[in-house]
Amino acid sequence: MPSSSPVREEAEAASQPLVFCKLCLSECSPATTSRLLTCNCIFCTMCLQQYVQLAIREGGGAPITCPDMTCLRTGSLLDSEIASFVPEDQAQLYLRLKFERGVQLDPSKTWCPVLECQAVCSVAASADSQPVSVACPACQLVFCSLCQEDWKGRHSCSKRQPLTVASSEDGVKMGYEVDAVVKQCPMCAVFIERDQGCAQMLCKSCKHTFCWYCLQNLDGDIFLRHYDRGPCRNKLGHSRASVMWNRTQVVGILVGVGIIVLVSSPLLLLASPCILCVVCKPCKGKKKTKKKEISQPDSTV
Repeated sequence: MPSSSPVREEAEAASQPLVFCKLCLSECSPATTSRLLTCNCIFCTMCLQQYVQLAIREGGGAPITCPDMTCLRTGSLLDSEIASFVPEDQAQLYLRLKFERGVQLDPSKTWCPVLECQAVCSVAASADSQPVSVACPACQLVFCSLCQEDWKGRHSCSKRQPLTVASSEDGVKMGYEVDAVVKQCPMCAVFIERDQGCAQMLCKSCKHTFCWYCLQNLDGDIFLRHYDRGPCRNKLGHSRASVMWNRTQVVGILVGVGIIVLVSSPLLLLASPCILCVVCKPCKGKKKTKKKEISQPDSTV
């Protein structure tokens, strides 16, 4: 059979439907797009390359998820996919950050405090989060699992005091050093430094939202009502007017989405027959054949 000509291949490629990219909000040809393996979402390749590079620089080794906020599967990109979208040095950087993040979030692992060693050490489980001795398999150093200092005899850990203590008022947990500059995330124990600004903190490692002063969970407190009562009252770091403006914006967004849904639902129902008729491929085929029959002149005998 004769091979297809380049002109025919270009015509077939041009006849393929365009793909809408939700990142750049433009229609692209299928040849310039890429499909994610975990969720089957399609984006233009250039947008995915920029997205993955930004996620590597800002994510700190966290899983890179699908950029579509409405994706139902919300799958994470595979390491092979990430390597196909970025240069080799960026892919190696992501693997290193991913490994370091895994060690930080794993309570059974820690780093050797010796700067020249930096080996990964195993931490034995202890009751009530008490410090234990850790032996480095590389340099044979024995150190404390909490303060990272040498374990000698009756070791007295400088971090043995718990970070928080239960308070009798409203069940809020208050720390011994409320105004400390450096604290640990209550979810993943990563050290966080706060110079100034808002008291509502977002951990860059585990994406956990909490109060800087009492370390209480704020993941579901979209109206920031935590700062209306208790020991953290009026400690958000913003004026009362800015707090009220934030709450007004949240309420406005929710009300606006509800209004859009209510208004658009009848319109979508009325327009659904037209949309189905436009999308229907058999109708398109019939229209094309009719146009061809009209355009062709009657043959003479």
